[in-house]
Amino acid sequence: MDANELKYWVSFNRVPPVGRARFNLLENYFGTLERAWHARGTDLKAAGLDSRTVQLVVGRRDTIDPDAELDRLREAGVKALTWYDDEYPPRLKEIYDRPPVLYIRGEIIPEDERSVAIVGTRRPTAYGREAGHRLTYDIARSGVTIVSGLARGIDAIAHRAALEAGQRTIAVLGSGPDVIYPREHVKLAKEVATHGAVVSEYPLGVRPDAQNFPRRNRIMSGMTLGTVVIEAGDGSGALITAKHALEQDREVFAVPGNIFSPSSRGVNRLIRGSGAKLVVDHEDVLEE
Repeated sequence: MDANELKYWVSFNRVPPVGRARFNLLENYFGTLERAWHARGTDLKAAGLDSRTVQLVVGRRDTIDPDAELDRLREAGVKALTWYDDEYPPRLKEIYDRPPVLYIRGEIIPEDERSVAIVGTRRPTAYGREAGHRLTYDIARSGVTIVSGLARGIDAIAHRAALEAGQRTIAVLGSGPDVIYPREHVKLAKEVATHGAVVSEYPLGVRPDAQNFPRRNRIMSGMTLGTVVIEAGDGSGALITAKHALEQDREVFAVPGNIFSPSSRGVNRLIRGSGAKLVVDHEDVLEE
């Protein structure tokens, strides 16, 4: 997409209520988001936006400079992609709730289509740490890009194992691409961006928020061939990722855990009740 149109996609993406459905409404009605950005409130309403969203768009336009938005991205070393761009992950384009804009630090390449998401608890046991590292390392060494969420625990283990294997890894954030959470993973995020990409649907400066993380999980499952769950208790965010994967018709794998461990309750139930494929080594994933 040319920069003149991209700056309006990036600007609309700074108005929180404007997501996939509203981007479609605006584009279908106005033809381009440039025309939509300069439209009167009555025309925005005619396009299908509700009154509250129209007020927010009209109010925010006075505080957002589209040209300055692109300048800020360039200065931060961040690339913005829309779902029309070739570099936008092809599988992510297929999901229902695909992000209109993705912000990238690093690079997404065609080989990343061969990828799996590795997710799990933020507080893994010694068993979970060993299983996460060994399984991820072996999958990565087979030429598969590892996708995870840069969180503490299994996520960080997965990214580090992929880097140790000398292979690519992608981190999907629940904050802006320039806001790394947790802070102790700033160095890890730089390594990931150097050997893959740091990805977010949130604009620059957006702080981590509890509601952002369940939503970002659909991106991890949506851009990959399948999701591997390693240690997840009841209510774990990793189970949300698995749920998204099932809804997106992607493969779900689960590493069985100790039946007496709270950290394994969710993942064991995933095997028993949701049809997740039991994984004992990397070959189980590669065969699928």
